[in-house]
Amino acid sequence: MELTILYRGPLASCDYDCPYCPFAKRRDSREQLRADREALERFATWVAGRHGDRLSILVTPWGEGLVRSWYRRTLSELSRLPQVRRVAIQTNLSCRTGWTADADPETLALWCTYHPGQTPHDRFLGKCRELAAGGIRYSVGIVGFPAHLEAGRRLRADLPEHVYLWVNAPEGHPLTDAEAAAWTELDPLFGYSRFPHTSAGRPCRTGETVISVDGDGTVRRCHFVPEELGNLYDGSFLAALRPRGCPLAACDCHIGYVHLATLPLYDVFAGGVLERIPAAPTALSLAPIGHRTETGGGR
Repeated sequence: MELTILYRGPLASCDYDCPYCPFAKRRDSREQLRADREALERFATWVAGRHGDRLSILVTPWGEGLVRSWYRRTLSELSRLPQVRRVAIQTNLSCRTGWTADADPETLALWCTYHPGQTPHDRFLGKCRELAAGGIRYSVGIVGFPAHLEAGRRLRADLPEHVYLWVNAPEGHPLTDAEAAAWTELDPLFGYSRFPHTSAGRPCRTGETVISVDGDGTVRRCHFVPEELGNLYDGSFLAALRPRGCPLAACDCHIGYVHLATLPLYDVFAGGVLERIPAAPTALSLAPIGHRTETGGGR
């Protein structure tokens, strides 16, 4: 079986206090952290037992996972399994990076978000350089609030040219065309994020070759469709995997719309879909932007 899994356990705590995030500076109780660790370990055990499968895994915690030892340890362990093609995680990169030395750099990748005001520019850039020195694949991004533009320009100037800097449209903050143009100068693919994509009835890989899994093992087609397809651990989800159109009117998050078959993003990000790394610099300029509905901001 070849499958892409978006894993999100119960962790909802974060060490940052970004004003646009509902999980800012949230603290999980000791019991909640224990439950999250046990859920992640159970998931890792399931992956370890899938001999002969080809699995790609993106960990998408509500909070910050890499400040927790069990996320660092589990990612390293998963990266060394022959059935795991890629394991990636979304992170604010506030943790130390030394743990990546225990991982397989051919398999591990990080999706890193820079939050101006939460960490100094030089500290974040230093973490990126440490990842590069260790041979770890990574992308870097920023939320496209107008107030973040100068920080984004500085980051683009200081990052190596080959490192993709993506920009997420700020949710609930529609941008003017001039503001969007400024962000597009930094991220040629920003147009995909600016507006939600019309998705109702359109073919999507979620529910067929891509699934979402929560800490209890409940399987859904993606994070944004509540319908349950079964459970990972009893195998009941397998019978539900099939091609299907999207039941939602629109999709406004990259980890959702990247899987729409009506968009060319699997070609643009070939080999780096989970960690949001384009296949080649030319892919940034060749990808047409379409199939969207202009109803506001996106992610």
